Amino acid sequence: MTSFGAFLQHLNIISLSVIFILFFMSVLSWYLIITKTFQLGILNWRAKQLLNFFWKTESLDAVITHLGQKKPKEPFSRLALQGINASFYYKERAEKSSTTLCTHSEFIIRHLRRALNEEKAHLDSGLTILATVGSTAPFIGLFGTVLGIYDALVSISARGSAALDTVAAPVGEALIMTALGLAVAIPAVLGYNILVRGNRALLNKLEGFAHDLHTYLSTGARMDMKNHIYLQQNRIKMNALD
Repeated sequence: MTSFGAFLQHLNIISLSVIFILFFMSVLSWYLIITKTFQLGILNWRAKQLLNFFWKTESLDAVITHLGQKKPKEPFSRLALQGINASFYYKERAEKSSTTLCTHSEFIIRHLRRALNEEKAHLDSGLTILATVGSTAPFIGLFGTVLGIYDALVSISARGSAALDTVAAPVGEALIMTALGLAVAIPAVLGYNILVRGNRALLNKLEGFAHDLHTYLSTGARMDMKNHIYLQQNRIKMNALD
C-alpha cells in the first residue's frame, strides 16, 4: 500500500488523469458486462416460458389474455403482441375501407420486421461502449507509458546520469500504465464477444418465432410443439453452419 501511495504521489496531473480515465472505463465496462449478462439470462428464461405457453395453448384468445395481464418484459412477448395487434388492426381497417395498400400478410411482416429491429437495437445497447473501451484503453495506457518514459528522459537529462535509481521509478510507472490499459481492455473485449454471441443466439430464436407467428396469423395454421422444436433445432444448425 505504501508503494502504491508513493506511486500516486510521484505522478503528475496528466498521469493521474490517465489513471482516472482508465478507472472510469473499467467500472463502466464491468457494470455493462454484469448487467447485460444478467439481463440476457433473464430474457432467455422468460422467452422459454412464453414459447412453451404459446405453442401449448390452443386458443389465440388465451395468448392475448396472458399478454394483456401485464406489460411484456421480454422480446418474444412484445413481438407476439405487435403481430397480434397488427393482425387485428388490419382486419378492422379492411372491414371499414374498400381499398387496401397491401395484403394482410405484408402488413404483419412490416410490423414484425419493425419489432425485430427495435428488439435488436435494445439488445445491442451498451455494446458500442464495450467495443470502444476495448479498442481505446490500450492506447490510453500507452499514452501514460509515453509520459513515464518522457519523465525518465527528463530525469536523466537533469541529473546527467542514467543510473538505475534515476530511471527506475519513471520506467516502472510507464510499465504500470501499460498494464492498466491492458487490464481494462481485455475484460471489455471478452465481455463484448460473449454478449454479441448471446444476443445473436437470442435474435436467431426471435426471428424463428417471428416466422412461425407470421404463418400462424396469416393462415391460422398452428404447428404442434414437436414440429416447432424440430424446426427450431434445424434452424439453429443451419445458422451454425453459416
